Amino acid sequence: MSIPTKNKNVLPKKSWGQNFLQNEHILNNIAQSVRAPAGTDVIELGAGTGALTKHLLQRDYHVIAIERDRNLIPILEQEFHEKNIDIQAANAATLKYEDYCSQQQKQLYVVGNLPYHLSSRILVSLSDAYPHIQEAVVLVQKEVAQRLCAPPGSKTYGLLSVLVQRSFATEILFPVKPEAFFPKPKVDSALVRLQHQERHYSQNLDSALRACAKAAFSARRKTLANSIAGGLGQKANVIRKVLETSSVNPQQRAECLELKAFVEITEKLLEAGLLHSGEK
Repeated sequence: MSIPTKNKNVLPKKSWGQNFLQNEHILNNIAQSVRAPAGTDVIELGAGTGALTKHLLQRDYHVIAIERDRNLIPILEQEFHEKNIDIQAANAATLKYEDYCSQQQKQLYVVGNLPYHLSSRILVSLSDAYPHIQEAVVLVQKEVAQRLCAPPGSKTYGLLSVLVQRSFATEILFPVKPEAFFPKPKVDSALVRLQHQERHYSQNLDSALRACAKAAFSARRKTLANSIAGGLGQKANVIRKVLETSSVNPQQRAECLELKAFVEITEKLLEAGLLHSGEK
């Protein structure tokens, strides 16, 4: 969420536990990082009292402002009642992005300062909505940003990395210090761009790929065969035999694998009847 400095003292009490971005220079830079053409629908996740919303409207976007705190909705409505905006009381973590697509705009642009405690859920939801998202520009905790952009084999590469990178090319745009927020958090943040990228596997494979990746990272210290076996409730020797038919070493660990390796493993598990394409 974002909040202009002048509005700090009018926040509903229940919102004071959140960290609101208040640095106008950074807010402007976030809005400028959205690469949507003027006149485009842009979904803002966690609009708060409209500090970032104001900068998005100045760029001639039609803003769809999503805010779950119903106490903040009247503030947004009063501030922007004559502007090019659609204000909706909704939860960003469970948003159905396909409902916002149209014949004129089949893919969406998304921007927002994500609540720390919901950021992973929102990021996975965005990635699951792959066909409908052209770009997302999100402000997240620095540690989460590093995980989103981590390469295979690094300490920060994990399940979130795979689930997001299966849909998007990821890029850290710039860091944001705690002093930019009110109240000041104890951690640094960073702005990340998630850019729609071509997938080299069928959309029908996607739910099985998710299940495979979750199983592979279910026990990071174990070998790939053992972690997948535990995650899927199978015997390790059964999984090992399946992996031996692929180019992937069963003794490797999940954090060493590129996305294409997870795709190959998923295909082998589907062939063996150990996963199903409709599995979540």
